[in-house]
Amino acid sequence: MKTRGGSGHRTLRKRVKTARRRKASSQRWLERQLNDPYVARSKEEGYRSRAAYKLMEMDDRFRLLKRGARVVDLGAAPGGWSQVAAARVGSSDEEPLVVALDYLAMDPLPGVVVLELDFLDQAAPAAIRDALGDERADVVLSDMAAPTTGHKATDHLRIMALTESAADFAGEVLKPGGAFLAKVFRGGTEHNLLASLKRDFTKVQHVKPPASRADSAELYLLATGFRGGEKE
Repeated sequence: MKTRGGSGHRTLRKRVKTARRRKASSQRWLERQLNDPYVARSKEEGYRSRAAYKLMEMDDRFRLLKRGARVVDLGAAPGGWSQVAAARVGSSDEEPLVVALDYLAMDPLPGVVVLELDFLDQAAPAAIRDALGDERADVVLSDMAAPTTGHKATDHLRIMALTESAADFAGEVLKPGGAFLAKVFRGGTEHNLLASLKRDFTKVQHVKPPASRADSAELYLLATGFRGGEKE
């Protein structure tokens, strides 16, 4: 479609016709997806989710995914973060360095060991050790979010409880010096989690990558320099 005046092109915003049974929130979500450049880019470049770009941007800044690093991706489905991790650490089917965990089924990915398993399952740490050749992980990733209720306070408590569980799990599988990266939301009840992470890691900080929508309360907690790793 041609635009008037000048040599530039104008991006036309797509609007979705209101369906009789579609909720207003669903309408807004669908319009946002259709107009999100990261969604379009993920389809063009073959990534399973727009979230892949969040991890790429954070890794470009903090260099977490070094070649040869072993990575655990919690709540990995549909697999966007695992795709990025496998490419950046140089994982292959012959020498897999990335383990993806989710209780949801997930299609296979090159260089990724996919475990259809809840990370809260007592067997999960041993299963990860086995998948990594009886080695500990260098990085534990978590882009998980608990199912929302629409009540902000309740939803915040749910995501924080999930992140606290992920942090405890990271302590089970990380090697000394390792890193933990997890999604959280603004809400003011992170004190216990932050205190715990500051005790177990040398540096803890919040990160908001450009691919994270500006109007979202989403943040990421990055903890580096794991001090533990000796307990079995």
